[in-house]
Amino acid sequence: MEQNASWTVVRNFMLEFADLTGLVSPQAPRRYLWTDAFAVCNFLELYRQTNDEHYQQLALQLVDQVHHVLGRHRDDDRRTGWLSGLDEQEGAMHPTRGGLRIGKERNERRPAEFYDEQGEWDRDGQYYHYLTKWMHALDRVSRVTGDPTYLRWAIELARTAHARFTYATSPGHAIRMYWKMSIDLSYPLVATMGHHDPLDGFATYLQLQATASKMSWRSEEFDLSAEIADMAVLCQGKRWETDDPLGIGELLCTACKLARLTLIEDQADLLDDLLGASLTSLRSSASREFLQFPVHHRLAFRELGLSIGFHALEKLSGLVQETQRDLSMKHRLLSRTERLMQYLPLRESIVAYWLDLANRQAAEWMAHRDINMVMLATSLAPDGYLSP
Repeated sequence: MEQNASWTVVRNFMLEFADLTGLVSPQAPRRYLWTDAFAVCNFLELYRQTNDEHYQQLALQLVDQVHHVLGRHRDDDRRTGWLSGLDEQEGAMHPTRGGLRIGKERNERRPAEFYDEQGEWDRDGQYYHYLTKWMHALDRVSRVTGDPTYLRWAIELARTAHARFTYATSPGHAIRMYWKMSIDLSYPLVATMGHHDPLDGFATYLQLQATASKMSWRSEEFDLSAEIADMAVLCQGKRWETDDPLGIGELLCTACKLARLTLIEDQADLLDDLLGASLTSLRSSASREFLQFPVHHRLAFRELGLSIGFHALEKLSGLVQETQRDLSMKHRLLSRTERLMQYLPLRESIVAYWLDLANRQAAEWMAHRDINMVMLATSLAPDGYLSP
C-alpha cells in the first residue's frame, strides 16, 4: 500500500474509533484499557506525521477519559468514586494511584462466587499486562508533550501495580505475581502468574526510569530501582516460548525496547533469550496455523499483534547492526535476527488479509471491532507505539 493511502486508512480507522467509543460523540464512553493504550500512541503518531494539533488533543482527551472512566468504580457497582479511595480533588490529581479497570462489560466476580475459567474472560477487574500498556502510553504522552505529569501518573501506576500484583510465597522467599486482581486490588481473581508479565514489568519500568533520567527528573518520586530489581529476579530462568501470535509479537516488541534502553550489552543474555524464544515460537506450526483458517476462526487483534512485532524486529535488527560497543554476543544476536527476518512475509499476509473489506465485514471482526481497528492502524503506522 502506498504511504499516502496508508495514512488515510490509519486516520479513518482512528477517527471512526473515536466516534464509535464515545471519545468525540455524545454517547456514553466505551473504554477498554488495552485498546485505548494503543489508540493514544496512534493519535500521537498522527500528530507527528501531520503536525495537526487535533490529533494530539484527541490523545490527551482519551487519557483523561480513560482515567475518569476506568480509574473509577463502575456505574453498576455500589461503590463510587476513584478506585484509590481518594476524594474527588485528590483523585483527579492522582488518577492512576488505585490502578485502572480493564473495561469488561460484566462486573467482577465477587470473592464468594464460583470461579468459571471461561466466564472470567468477560468480567472486569485489573490485568497487570494492561496496566503496563497504559504506563507505556502515558510515557509516550510525556515524551511528546514534555509534561512530567503523565510520567508521574505512569510511575504512580507502576508502584501501585507492583505492590498489589506481586507477593512473597512466604517471608524471605522469592516473589510471585497474580495474573488478575479485583477492581479495588484487594484480592486476586486469577492467582496464577501471567506468562510474560514479569518481562512486561521489567521492560516498562526501565522505560519509565529512562524517560525520567533523560528529562532530568531524578528525584525519588521517579525512582523505580527497587521494582526493577524485583522484576529482574522474576525474569531469571524463565522460558518465554508461546504459540500465541500476539504473545510472539509482544516478545519482539519487548526485545526491541530492551535493546534500545540498555544499549544491548547490559541485557544481552535476556535479549538473546527473547530472540531465541521468538524463533522457536515462530518455527512451531501452531503459531502460524491461523493463516489457513477461515475468517470466522481468526482473531484479528492477536494476528495484528504479531504484525506489530515484526516492525519491532526490523528496528531491533538495525540497533544490533549499528551498535559500536565491543559486544561478544553481537554475532549471535545478528544471526538470530537474520533468521527471524525470514518470517517477515507473515506481516504482509496478515495486514493484507484484514485490509480486505470482506474480511472486516465478518461477524468475528465486528465482535471486536474497536480493538481490531486500532491494532490494524498500529500495524500500518507502528512508530507511535514503538518509538522510544
